[in-house]
Amino acid sequence: MKVMGIDEAGRGAVIGPLVVCGLMIDESKEKELKKIGVKDSKELTPEKREELAEKIDQIADNIVVLHVSACNIDSMRKSGINLNQIEAMKMADAINMLLPEKVIIDSPSYNSSKFKDFLFSKLNEDAKKAKFVFENYADKNYPVVSAASIIAKVERDKKIEQLKKEFGFDFGVGYSHDAKTIEFLEKLAKENKGKMPKNIRTTWDTVQEIVKKYEQKGLSKFFDKFKIS
Repeated sequence: MKVMGIDEAGRGAVIGPLVVCGLMIDESKEKELKKIGVKDSKELTPEKREELAEKIDQIADNIVVLHVSACNIDSMRKSGINLNQIEAMKMADAINMLLPEKVIIDSPSYNSSKFKDFLFSKLNEDAKKAKFVFENYADKNYPVVSAASIIAKVERDKKIEQLKKEFGFDFGVGYSHDAKTIEFLEKLAKENKGKMPKNIRTTWDTVQEIVKKYEQKGLSKFFDKFKIS
């Protein structure tokens, strides 16, 4: 039986893309994934993930990696499509491409039934014939999902390193809990008077608060010019 594991990386990040990976193997090969040490990508170092990604590539029958850029995420959210739906759309795209017999998806812990229904609405008729497993923390419990998680994280890490070189600044992991990331966002907002480049997710609350602060500072300086002393 052809089994497909699906997971993402960069879902909640404020910088860079959302990366979705669909990885398909023959069910009999799951033991091989365990043998090489595949497990939840969050428990692995970036170096170990890269090492495993090469081995996973040799074991997998098919791998699909889909990117959703920060500006596309912003555009969709502004049009009323939420983050769960964006993720589900890309996962459905991967399933439609590979047409597995069984699909295991690491799904959000909240609104899981809505997530499932929305994903199904994006599948073609052949894809709907598969057996589906939707589970939060599937990346911990199913090697094929762990493998997809590793590939997704490696792909996102590559993009993040590329962006650091482009910006000439080490902004950390690109999540709002990272002090380096916040420092970088503050720097961008200050230099550009509140405007952000396309690789920053401007619909995120963290970014909007920073942007608002520097937009207000810009306006204050503008009106200061007209003050009568």
